[in-house]
Amino acid sequence: MDALREEFSPRGTYLDTASHGLLPRRSVAAVRQAAARMADGTLDQAACLRAVDGVRAAYAALVGTTSERVAVGSSVAVHVALVAASLPPDAEVLVAREEFSSLPTPFDQRGELRLRQVPLVELVDAVGPGTGLVAVSAAQSADGRVVDLGALTAAAREHGARTLVDTTQAAGWLPLTADGFDFTVCGGYKWLLTPRGVSFLTVPADFGGLRPLHAGWVAGEEPWLSCYGPVTELARDARRFDQSPGFLPYLAAAPSLRLLAELGTEQIAAHDRSLAARFRAGLAELGREVPDSGSPIVAFPETEGAAEALHRAGVRVARRQGALRAAFHLYNDAADVDRAVEALASTATG
Repeated sequence: MDALREEFSPRGTYLDTASHGLLPRRSVAAVRQAAARMADGTLDQAACLRAVDGVRAAYAALVGTTSERVAVGSSVAVHVALVAASLPPDAEVLVAREEFSSLPTPFDQRGELRLRQVPLVELVDAVGPGTGLVAVSAAQSADGRVVDLGALTAAAREHGARTLVDTTQAAGWLPLTADGFDFTVCGGYKWLLTPRGVSFLTVPADFGGLRPLHAGWVAGEEPWLSCYGPVTELARDARRFDQSPGFLPYLAAAPSLRLLAELGTEQIAAHDRSLAARFRAGLAELGREVPDSGSPIVAFPETEGAAEALHRAGVRVARRQGALRAAFHLYNDAADVDRAVEALASTATG
């Protein structure tokens, strides 16, 4: 872990992965090389598409599925909209009231669906015979709370409901198996350390009723033979749901995912959670005890002067829902935690 931290060059103490992860040096180098080739006319687009397929396979391995079940794109909301479009009119979609907007909004905008929002703690018990789909983030954006996915899927199966899990705040540190759910979506620019513009959708082997509403040439079984006129043969696997990928983000994603594979999710999870536990312990010593969210994300009350003290100390956190949010990942260490606690201590004593 220490050696891999040399891949990163944050200015100050970066505790904001839940907003955007840091790019490794190897990924920055890949973008620079590709941008130079775009500038001088030597970019090989066929090679770029092969690189996208490599990212697809790497992500599939990370979340315990096969590349045939993974579609790529640039936006979680677009993936969710495909799922929303597949549901019959008047279907009930059950979500947590605290969800990040990219998950519930496409269902709300569909207009013909019944969107039911309940507190996260009530989500499992709220699944009933009238539920068509339950959609939830594996870890909540605002405070990192981790849902009991096992209990949720069991409740969904009992009542014949489908499941959609957003792993944006989980994939990369939380061991999970995408095949355990009907659909998953993931934005790669947080814990997967990719640029914005990389996202993933996993689908059942039978596609779960999805239609490739935004299919273009890359969704063809033979993309280079699908450039003109309607695509006559869609890809036989999840690639039929691909959005045309931005090459630069995906060329950067390839080395990022290789780095994560070098460590393994279990080791990253242990590291990240231990730093979050150290931070919670430091907060408790300052009289600011906060519950364990089950994730590397720690949300804590914003007391007077706290944000300013962290800023002066070069510690970057985020503001979410009236609280401050710290998020710890593989490029952080105990010194980062202690620097943040020391900065907060200055407001408690001064």
